[in-house]
Amino acid sequence: MKVLISGGAGYIGSTVASACLDAGITPVVLDSLVTGRREFARGRAFYEGDIADGGLIDTIFAEHPDIEAVVHCAALIVVPDSVADPVGYYRANVAKSLDFVEHLLRNGCERMIFSSSASIYEAGDDFTVDESSGLAPQSPYARTKAVCEGMFADISATQPIRILSLRYFNPIGADPKMRTGLQLRRPSHALGKMIEAWEEGTPFQVTGTSWPTRDGSGIRDYIHVWDLATAHVAALERFGSFTEDVINLGTGRGTTVRELADAFNEVVERPIEVVETGPRPGDVAGAYTRTELARRLLEWEPRHTVAEGIRHSLEWARIRPEILG
Repeated sequence: MKVLISGGAGYIGSTVASACLDAGITPVVLDSLVTGRREFARGRAFYEGDIADGGLIDTIFAEHPDIEAVVHCAALIVVPDSVADPVGYYRANVAKSLDFVEHLLRNGCERMIFSSSASIYEAGDDFTVDESSGLAPQSPYARTKAVCEGMFADISATQPIRILSLRYFNPIGADPKMRTGLQLRRPSHALGKMIEAWEEGTPFQVTGTSWPTRDGSGIRDYIHVWDLATAHVAALERFGSFTEDVINLGTGRGTTVRELADAFNEVVERPIEVVETGPRPGDVAGAYTRTELARRLLEWEPRHTVAEGIRHSLEWARIRPEILG
């Protein structure tokens, strides 16, 4: 099988590409390198360009007529940035995705997996959700994902393409073989900020401590990025065996930010100091998923712990300058 991965030189897309290679699936990488890294596409068929570039998409399919499916990972993903620049986020994540699907239809592509987000959910009183839970996206970023899902559902209802949305929870870690990891030197998510605080000897700020969670900090479902990637392989291999069009990808366990900091301090020799501050624009209390559907449809379940995700993130942070400069 050959698969086109948009955003395939980014953190998640490149890890999906590695998991595909390990499973005998050939990835073809498309990335604009706005946030992706050329180094992550090394040794793989790679096209630099935009998903909205119809001529480029036509060239890819002409040169790789055996592409059987697309994994659409290309997107802007930083919540505060989406609050500051909603126009840019809607253009990059929605308008260009519509162009992309039009180009896929023209080239006869019949299967696509869409990288969606758990940030679109309205969490219940116990902070758990499943695929039938209500939606209430709280940031422009999250709304771009919800809009795309609705758009893709309308398209796949009448057009010759089936689109499966995988709703990611909170990826951490790196490829265990250290081929790829977070490309950003200063990532904005909680674990990235912990590593930054640990490296610089500064306090880690818990952003928001008045949420109605068990300790007041936000709650998340931290899934190892390699588990996330292997779920894509399972989805590609089982695409035609089910009719559902949305599947959550998480661990089924909620971890608060304070608990993540405690786990971090158990892994490192020199603990970080934890201080409290207010929430960032667009922040929400969070949620974690019930995982029955992914287990049943994909015959998949996560295998890595939060501690392993922290260790792999730290290992990647140490070698990242050698790989990315």
